[in-house]
Amino acid sequence: MDTRLPPPLVLLIAAAAMALIDRALPGMRVTLPALDGIAITLAVLAILLMSLAAIRFARRHTSIDPRYPDHARVLIADGVYARSRNPIYLADALLLTAWSLWLGHPLALLGIAAFIAYVSHFQIRPEERALAAKFGERYRGYCRRVRRWI
Repeated sequence: MDTRLPPPLVLLIAAAAMALIDRALPGMRVTLPALDGIAITLAVLAILLMSLAAIRFARRHTSIDPRYPDHARVLIADGVYARSRNPIYLADALLLTAWSLWLGHPLALLGIAAFIAYVSHFQIRPEERALAAKFGERYRGYCRRVRRWI
């Protein structure tokens, strides 16, 4: 597979870049009382979504390692996977959104966009090719029914 960096590392790099933006341009911070509460709520929802997705992998006894989608033993298309083909990456994007709100810096939103663009191109597309090769028409039908993100 032609992925470059594991998605958790991409998440950490994006979060660090967002923090650097915040430090470099502190005068652009926005402070609203509701932002912290919304950020915490989004982070909790992201962790819940990620957990539900990981539980699906564990129950099916299949690989969750995004570097090796060809190691998947079964196609998971139920639970949260009936709503999003990539609920873990969606949860990552929600975590970055929560982080952006917590920082209160509008330019931190660029980290979310960069994460989504990178993961879409270098992780999701290669995963889709590997899963299509492994599961054929069953996977292609799943792709027609369920959106990539939401």
